[in-house]
Amino acid sequence: MLSRRSFLASSAALSLVSAAEKSKHIPVGLELYSVRNELKEDPMGTVRSVAKMGYEGVEFYAPYFQWTPAYAKEMRTLLDGLGIRCFSTHNGMASFKDDGVAHAIELNTILGSKFIVLASAGKVEGIDGWKKVAETLTQGAEAMKPAGLRSGYHNHSVEFVEIEGQRPLEVLAANTTKDVMLQLDVGTALEMKYDPIAWIEKNPGRISSLHLKDWSPENGYKTLFGEGIGPWKKVLAAAEKTGGAEYYLIEQEGSRFPPLETAERCLAAYRKMV
Repeated sequence: MLSRRSFLASSAALSLVSAAEKSKHIPVGLELYSVRNELKEDPMGTVRSVAKMGYEGVEFYAPYFQWTPAYAKEMRTLLDGLGIRCFSTHNGMASFKDDGVAHAIELNTILGSKFIVLASAGKVEGIDGWKKVAETLTQGAEAMKPAGLRSGYHNHSVEFVEIEGQRPLEVLAANTTKDVMLQLDVGTALEMKYDPIAWIEKNPGRISSLHLKDWSPENGYKTLFGEGIGPWKKVLAAAEKTGGAEYYLIEQEGSRFPPLETAERCLAAYRKMV
């Protein structure tokens, strides 16, 4: 039997564990492709609008690669002033090859990003082609590691289509090191009828971020977050328990509302859910 002192000590310890679990917080940002036209016209103003909505960070997409270091510093000053972060960036193959790697590292370091994500592999021929993509990602990870950065890969629907009895996404996971983050686009998994929870559990610790994009048979990707078929509570639970999620990103490819309003509505829906 527990003494009163032991009982109180045990209760206090349990309370601390409970408090720690409740205090666990995965920040949510916006993939800025969601507001790409606005971003093109007014990058600084768009970032201000996103921060005002309550987003905790952003993910810049491929055109950022054309920035000069001086402009990246201006953007970083803005981010810091708004109290939000650049979690990661989306990139083309140029960021993983030749001199492009150094430029990507420089810009991401300035922005405070932690992940340089390959947004698309482009046209890939056969399984051997996907193995070459995996090799590029691993080489990128090795080049980025000294700067405290990691490479990553963002899936689309094509990676779920079997080639020679293998799915490219599974080939990428099997042929890259754990230094390569597997950024899960949940919407494309839903569209392709591939269980996102099973994928997370199959790759523990490698799903550092997820694109929270919903999907429905009626409206496709133009479905607001929470209005589609996504089993979101289970996805988020698996991401946090097994996947190693460090941050979430709302992504939207359009809806019945204007882009900025769409982003705001998706964030409101996410907050109600969690």
